[in-house]
Amino acid sequence: MSQAIGIDLGGTNIKAALVDTASARTLATLSKPTRDGEFDGDTPRFALTVREIVHEFEAQAGQKLRVGLSAPGLANPDGHCIDWMPGRMHGLEKFHWSVFLERDCRVLNDAHAALLGEVWAGAAKDTQDAFMLTLGTGVGGAIWSGGRLLKGKIGRAGHLGHITIDANAACDDFNTPGSLEDAIGNQTIAQRGEGRYATTHALLDALSAGDEHAAKVWLTSVRHLAAAIASLINVLDPEVVIVGGGIAVGAGARLFDPLQQALTGFEWRPGGHQARIVPAKLGDSAGCLGSVFNLLQNS
Repeated sequence: MSQAIGIDLGGTNIKAALVDTASARTLATLSKPTRDGEFDGDTPRFALTVREIVHEFEAQAGQKLRVGLSAPGLANPDGHCIDWMPGRMHGLEKFHWSVFLERDCRVLNDAHAALLGEVWAGAAKDTQDAFMLTLGTGVGGAIWSGGRLLKGKIGRAGHLGHITIDANAACDDFNTPGSLEDAIGNQTIAQRGEGRYATTHALLDALSAGDEHAAKVWLTSVRHLAAAIASLINVLDPEVVIVGGGIAVGAGARLFDPLQQALTGFEWRPGGHQARIVPAKLGDSAGCLGSVFNLLQNS
């Protein structure tokens, strides 16, 4: 059995999977705290934890294994490190994973990896054109175009949360005015909800309880999301649009029903063609599987 290890290095937890590369089947999983900011000498603690996970899976598999790793930030084109990740994940920038782990290791942006997981074994399987939005604290994204991951010149492609919905609004953390991220991401919910809701989940609870103010705030955000998706459909012409992340999982039909309704008014559908809007299927395993798929594609 051909096996590989997929690592999804997040700000809070490191998720890992031992994967059968022939079937995309997950054979075993692990999750350990990232401990961002902790170091052993000059080595970030999360790197030592990743190495421990690799050795643990190799003991289980009885062989030395290749590793695919995803992390926040812009990945170097050679796939050996994250080139740019300011402000957090201290020690991640320029950390050369193949050298540290002493084996073949391919590194990818975490949102790119999540989409590749869905392409390999999830909601975008057997498609040639798709894009993904992940709704959480912010809004992430990635693009699958013509059967390949769109990375761009410096790995920046797919930052779909940083497109402009309102050019007259304030700039977000990436200097984008009126971004999609600010329109629906959890980090702006206090502002959008006039201080009434601490989180998007609290907003959704109020919505379910019949709160008219919550309904107005939520439907405004969903309308912005629909406008963004319709615009991206015009640019990318996908077969499938995948919507994932904690907000999408928590909202369920409260997101997808009004989103579909708004898209009926916004989406250009020449010849009756309509892009499918679907929830992500793989959840927390998407990044691990996508990291392995990226490894296989770049072997």
